Amino acid sequence: MTTADSLARLHEDERQIRGLIARLAHLADYGDLDEYMTLFTDDATWDLGGTVVRGAEEIRADRVERREQGTQGPGTNTRHMNTTSWVEVDGSDVATAHSYFLFVRDASTAPTLGVTGRYHDTFRRTPDGWKMAHRRIHMAD
Repeated sequence: MTTADSLARLHEDERQIRGLIARLAHLADYGDLDEYMTLFTDDATWDLGGTVVRGAEEIRADRVERREQGTQGPGTNTRHMNTTSWVEVDGSDVATAHSYFLFVRDASTAPTLGVTGRYHDTFRRTPDGWKMAHRRIHMAD
């Protein structure tokens, strides 16, 4: 593989991962849960301040609960906004990203900042493309 080919692959990997980060946010707010879950590996983990949800089935159950509580998902009028993202790819089948986020409530009526923080993500290349393998969430400190 030439240097140009290697650079093209790295840029394409980064582009796909940035797209995955954006899709996760959009689908969390208004998307189909089945489509949302296609973005995770089967053994993915979701770590929110030490509360860890393990595996795609548990992540799905957690999202169903959030939607039932009205804190996330279609009709909740919330927005997950990713801002500055730093994606690290090296040509292997694992990549990482660090992103700031904002969570906005009452997005279309009286937008209110609910919380800010940082995502530390690990992605894995699968036969179906890049997927989220681990997300660790740090609330603003």
